[in-house]
Amino acid sequence: MAHYAKVVKGIVQKVIVADSDFFDTFIDDGPGEWIQTSYNTIGGEHILGGTPLRKNYAAPGDTYDAVRDAFYAPKPYPSWTLNETTCFWEPPVEHPHDGRRLEWDEDTQNWIEVTL
Repeated sequence: MAHYAKVVKGIVQKVIVADSDFFDTFIDDGPGEWIQTSYNTIGGEHILGGTPLRKNYAAPGDTYDAVRDAFYAPKPYPSWTLNETTCFWEPPVEHPHDGRRLEWDEDTQNWIEVTL
C-alpha cells in the first residue's frame, strides 16, 4: 500500500492509501491525476534512510510542482522564499531558537514575541 495525492491544476485535493493496481479499476471522481507521495519524506530526505519521494508528504491544499517534482505547503507570507533543496518556505530572517514564543510579523519582517 502507498499514499497517493489527487492533484487538480497543481493543487492537492485529497490523499488516499491504495495499492497501485487500485487505479486500474478505479472509477475516478473527476479531473486531475493521482501522484504517489510518502509520509516518510520530509524536506527532501527519507526519515528511515530510504529514497525520498517528491520532497514532502502531500496534504490537501499543498502545491504539486511538476518541474521540481515536489509537494510543498502554501506560501505563508509574501516575504518568504522557497528553499529549493527542502521545498520548505523560509523567512528572510532566521527564527531565533531562544525559548521565547515568537510569531512572524510581515509588516516588520521580523519575529516578535507573543504575549499570552
